[in-house]
Amino acid sequence: MSGETGPIGKNSNRIVVAVCLAFFTGMVGMAYAAVPLYKMFCQVTGYGGTTQRAEKQYAGRVLDRDITIRFDANTNGIPWQFEPVARSVTIKIGETTQAHYSATNKFDRPITGRASFNVQPEMAGAYFNKVECFCFTDTTLKPGETLDMPVVFYVDPDIVNVPELKDLKTITLSYTMFPVEKKQPVASSAPAAGSSNKVPDSEASLGG
Repeated sequence: MSGETGPIGKNSNRIVVAVCLAFFTGMVGMAYAAVPLYKMFCQVTGYGGTTQRAEKQYAGRVLDRDITIRFDANTNGIPWQFEPVARSVTIKIGETTQAHYSATNKFDRPITGRASFNVQPEMAGAYFNKVECFCFTDTTLKPGETLDMPVVFYVDPDIVNVPELKDLKTITLSYTMFPVEKKQPVASSAPAAGSSNKVPDSEASLGG
């Protein structure tokens, strides 16, 4: 008799299972939400070298002090040639400046890319303000197509009031371009008669 499980025991087991499932579901949801929340946090605070986004052109004070902005470009799993038009520029702190990147699709079909970015040193991200930028925007290039990608920015004069940054001479703005996979229409998901589901080696290589 002692080995039998009564109604109370069964109900307790169901409660434990339900709690575990709810906890697991909540953890999965938090994991998915963490990425956009972290991105939002970085954009607001400049943490992790994330730059600030200015809503309009800066028209405030310009300091009589030079600072050099270096431009860096990388690709991750996308067959594009992606590079800055100029490797660096020296500007006045507070001066609004436009720089250009260039992207060329080296693949034999249209490819969509999206760029992420950061600033080094990380603390300078809170004072590096972008007025216009191509980051986090999907861009599709045809085979062999080249696109000019401008970025307009300025360095906030308040940067000289930060003890750790007051003597800073150089800031590096770095972009990394990633491929963006477009979802196919449902009607085209079924393979045609005699076709194969195997991904061509050239396409599979896009995953880097």
